[in-house]
Parts: sequence; C-alpha cells; structure tokens
Amino acid sequence: MDDSDLAETAVAQQGERREGPGTAGHSALAGASAAARAGQRVPSVYAALDLGTNNCRLLVARRAGDSFRVVDAFSRIVRLGEGLETSGRLSEAAMDRTVAALAVCTRKLRYRRVERLRAIATEACRRAANGTVFLERVRQETGLDLEVISTAEEAELAYHGCAPLFEPERPHVLVLDIGGGSTEVCWLERDQGEAIGRLRRSLSLPFGVVTLAERHGGRDVSELVYRRMIVQVTEALHSFDPKGELLALAQAGALQLVGTSGTVTTLAGVHLDLPRYQRDRVDGLHLSRETVLRTSRLVRELDFPARAAHPCIGIQRADLVVAGCAIVEAVLELWPLTRLRVADRGLREGMLTRMIHEDLSRAGAA
Repeated sequence: MDDSDLAETAVAQQGERREGPGTAGHSALAGASAAARAGQRVPSVYAALDLGTNNCRLLVARRAGDSFRVVDAFSRIVRLGEGLETSGRLSEAAMDRTVAALAVCTRKLRYRRVERLRAIATEACRRAANGTVFLERVRQETGLDLEVISTAEEAELAYHGCAPLFEPERPHVLVLDIGGGSTEVCWLERDQGEAIGRLRRSLSLPFGVVTLAERHGGRDVSELVYRRMIVQVTEALHSFDPKGELLALAQAGALQLVGTSGTVTTLAGVHLDLPRYQRDRVDGLHLSRETVLRTSRLVRELDFPARAAHPCIGIQRADLVVAGCAIVEAVLELWPLTRLRVADRGLREGMLTRMIHEDLSRAGAA
C-alpha cells in the first residue's frame, strides 16, 4: 500500500461510519437524473475519478456552500501504463488490475449515492494504441464512461486543485505535477487578491516516473544513471523558460514552487520520518531546497528492499520514487527556488471545485 492508499483508506473508513448505505441496485449516476426530476438544481454529493498511468484515485464529497467536504476516498496503484513505453499498448494484466480497481470505485459511487460524477483518464489512455478498446471494456464491465482529457486540461485541473496553497506574497507560481506517464509544468501570474490568476505558460513533458524508470531503471540506480535522468528532464524543460524570465523571478523571490504528486508527498513523509503517511502533516508543508536535496539523496542511497520497506515509500513506489526525485531536482537546478510547497491534492480537487462552481452558476442563472 502506498502513501496515498494509507491516508485515503483512513478517510474512507471514517466516511463509512458517517454515511448510510445506498440502495443495492442504485446506479452510479441515477441520483443525478432523479435529482433533476425532483427539481433539485444543485447536487449535494459529487465524485471525481482520476485514472492515471500509475494510479486510480477517487474522491467523493458533499457540497458545503461553494466548497466541499470529503466523505470517501480510494487510491490504488494499478500501473496501467506498465510496459507502454516499449510496446505502445496497454497490457492485459495492467488492464485487468485497472478494471478491478474501477469496479471498487463504482461500488463506492453507488454506496454514496453520488449525484454528479466526472471520471477522467490521462496519459496512458492518450498514448496507447488500444486505449479506445480499453475504455470500451471499462464501460461494459463497470458502467464508467471515462473521458480522456488533454494535457492542457490536466494541467489546468491540477493547478485549480492546488490553488488554496498559493502564497499571496509571491505573485508568480510554478506548479509541478509529476505523473506516471507525463509531467505538467505551469506558470501562473496572480494579482493581489486573486486566487488563481492567469496562466502565463504550460508545458507537458512526455514522461513521468513510470516512463523514466522504464527507460533508465528504477530498482538499482547509480549516480551516473540518476544524472542522466536529470539531464533528460532539464533539456526538456529548457524551452519552458527561453528568455530566463522564471530564473529572474526566482532570484528576486517572486516565484513559488508547488509540487503535487506521489513523489513530493513521499519526500515530505520521509523527511518527517513518519511511521505511517499522514496527510494532515504533509499537505501544505514547506520543504527548503536543502531539505529536498538531502531527502532525495537519502532515498537514492536506500537499496530497493529498504525503499520497499519504508512506511512512506512502500513496495509499489520503490522502483519509481528515484525517477520522481530526478524530476524535482531538475526543476531546482534550472530555477534557484528556496523551497517547495507540498500539495497532497490536485486533479480530483480541481474537478470537484469546477463542477460545484458550474452548478452554482447555472442555478443562479436559472
């Protein structure tokens, strides 16, 4: 079980005690149409499902005004994109694992009487030659209609989800979202009082922790191989700041870095020496540049069995975390940022926020 699995299992267990069971035959989306027939303009129970190259994640939340309160959560490492780098296809074993996890999500949607759902898929389904075949299998076996989103929308949802962690005193924000098959980098500029601001630039790198680990190896990584990973990432990022604007902002102290991924939450958990992952200790934590580099080295110096045994890494992330560290270090090499803010939030929170705001706006206009 990985770090997010531990945290979200606890959330789910708390939610089970708070919420009563749904009707046995209740469809995952039947509540939405029933609510519309009853004249209910804004749903009460929302869900956001994010199927990535490495993880399958679900959040179920009750609307609280224009925000939400999480009542159930699910996270499972499914490695949907395993082998995709070399074969160009999703393997049968990976699809089987993923469909099993999505079936769990469907049961939770029914149990929680979800009224509005958005379910997305990202890089693995974008790239795989048999991606549409897989999506049809998911529809047939689970009833879920997954929407494959663009890299641009993936980035947008990620920074919307992280917006509550943006610091008002720094007008420029660099959001780093390290995925399994791709990595999204966004530069936002905010005026005083703005929650999010305007997007100045975004870039989707065609690799993430799974991709880099498959290219370079993830179990036993020498310093030379690790350096090659960093070089690959820095070369890919050079086009993001061709005129050195971000470099100047970082040197002036006007740029903040927010990281959202299993890599940065893992680094935070390892730094805090947590006996088990604790989201409330990690989400929003500031890690100094020196702390990030020191913790990254500590993780790299552990052999594979030691990484697998670490309570904040685990067997399922042990061969991927070093690749993630290389991506973070590449960013810190390019831009002299003094610290990284850790976000245990992202796409799902962005989806929930957007759905609620859309519904409230629609209801207000009715």
